Amino acid sequence: MLKDRGVDVIFGIPGVHNQEMYRGIEEAGIIHVLARHEQGAGFMADGYARATGKPGVAYVISGPGLCNIMTPMGQAYSDSVPMLVISSVLDETEAKRGQLHQMKDQEGAAAAVCDWSVTARTAEASYQLIDRALMQMETGVPSPKHIQVPIAQLEARADAAASRPVDWPVCPEPAPLHCTTLTEQLNAAKRPLFIFGGGASRNVSRWLPHFLRMNAASFTTYAGRGIIPDDSPLHFGATLARAGSADVIASADLVVAVGTRLSEVDLWRDHLGHKAPMVRIDLDHETLSDRHRPETRILADASAHLTESLTAIPDEKQTTWTTKEVAEARARWHMEINTERPGILPVADALKEAAPANTMFYSDMTQFAYAAKEVYPMDRPGHWHHPYGFGTLGYALPAAIGGKIGVGDQPVIAILGDYGFQYTVQELAVAVEMELTLPIIIWDNGKLGEIEDSMVRAQIAPNAVIQRNPDFLKLAEAYGAAAAEPTDLDQFKSAIQTALQTKGPTVIRIKSDIALTNS
Repeated sequence: MLKDRGVDVIFGIPGVHNQEMYRGIEEAGIIHVLARHEQGAGFMADGYARATGKPGVAYVISGPGLCNIMTPMGQAYSDSVPMLVISSVLDETEAKRGQLHQMKDQEGAAAAVCDWSVTARTAEASYQLIDRALMQMETGVPSPKHIQVPIAQLEARADAAASRPVDWPVCPEPAPLHCTTLTEQLNAAKRPLFIFGGGASRNVSRWLPHFLRMNAASFTTYAGRGIIPDDSPLHFGATLARAGSADVIASADLVVAVGTRLSEVDLWRDHLGHKAPMVRIDLDHETLSDRHRPETRILADASAHLTESLTAIPDEKQTTWTTKEVAEARARWHMEINTERPGILPVADALKEAAPANTMFYSDMTQFAYAAKEVYPMDRPGHWHHPYGFGTLGYALPAAIGGKIGVGDQPVIAILGDYGFQYTVQELAVAVEMELTLPIIIWDNGKLGEIEDSMVRAQIAPNAVIQRNPDFLKLAEAYGAAAAEPTDLDQFKSAIQTALQTKGPTVIRIKSDIALTNS
């Protein structure tokens, strides 16, 4: 059934309690990727989904298997990533205690970190629930779902599922939306400002030429990077977290936020800063009724609504935004970032020179990524993935593995800190096993640098922030991966280019002072 619905890859780990889910996988023509930990399987499914736009599917056992994948499920829920987790569950848990993998409420535990968690007690129910999950991921706000099947049902005989509908997946052309409200407000505005989030990344080519003709200014969230080309003269970039962005936003006479929650991790302040009327365009009812209180709420697909609204304005629009004020603001914020995080931006520049234009990046919670995701220029959406909302360490390596499996020959690079790498280092074995060409950059400062800095700012004596690292190169070689340790930026660029031509993964360890010691 899953193959019939377009599923080509399943990430997971087999166990006695879910082994029946593995019967027939090869006959169906589905690739199963054996993770080394259920957390890795979940992050791989997340990375695959972000890279391909298709749901990432994961198989886990009952009890600890489900608990282990709950962190990736929470990450996918916070970042609106389509993931389907299918697990086994014990047949009965109330009258019989002490069973292997027993939990009090497995369905309820999973429900805390995903859109919904349900139990399929018959084969027909499982088929219907899978179709419901896939349909909702395709037509609504993408989010993870969990379906659990009692072991006795997994072992029982069952009729095959019905074939997929002829119109599967459902991607209908949107009906006319009659976007007069937004068009009228844009026509009247002299200083319109757009903020684009990850929810606006579909079918950008349909509306982007019309948007550029508007001469409106723009920001993106981190997840929305690349929606507006970074070199567009009226684009402020992914700099909403800069304190000065509030003043820029306050100067607009109309703010249009598209496909974004404008969440804490987008702004790092309580208020966006706008004084003008706000328009929100989103598929998420919660977003349209959040603390930002927009004057105009539009429940619609972002691409469809923008296409119809912007094409209704046929002529180039004159606004009061100037390329000079945008360039000056970006230069000022660039200097702020360089001062806050010395030595990182030159490394990001070197990475940009070494990586092909269509490279897909997966970054972890590390200081290098914190700086790079504000300044690294992106010319296309959906090509820099990060654990934005939940903020999970250990995300990048398994997510990059899933992404690389999804995109095939397209270049993929993982970026991790020395501490976060060790959360999921065991998944390096998967990349080796599958011979994935994957540069894995480890930003090594020998400590939890961001936490140390935060403690110092809070006038707390830094505690428990220094760790003893292994020899990352020998560790990589023990797994069967290539390894490199460049000592200057030219060597770093060369190591990236070599890794992109190497069969199998390459661990590239760079010290956090690489740019400072060679300047």
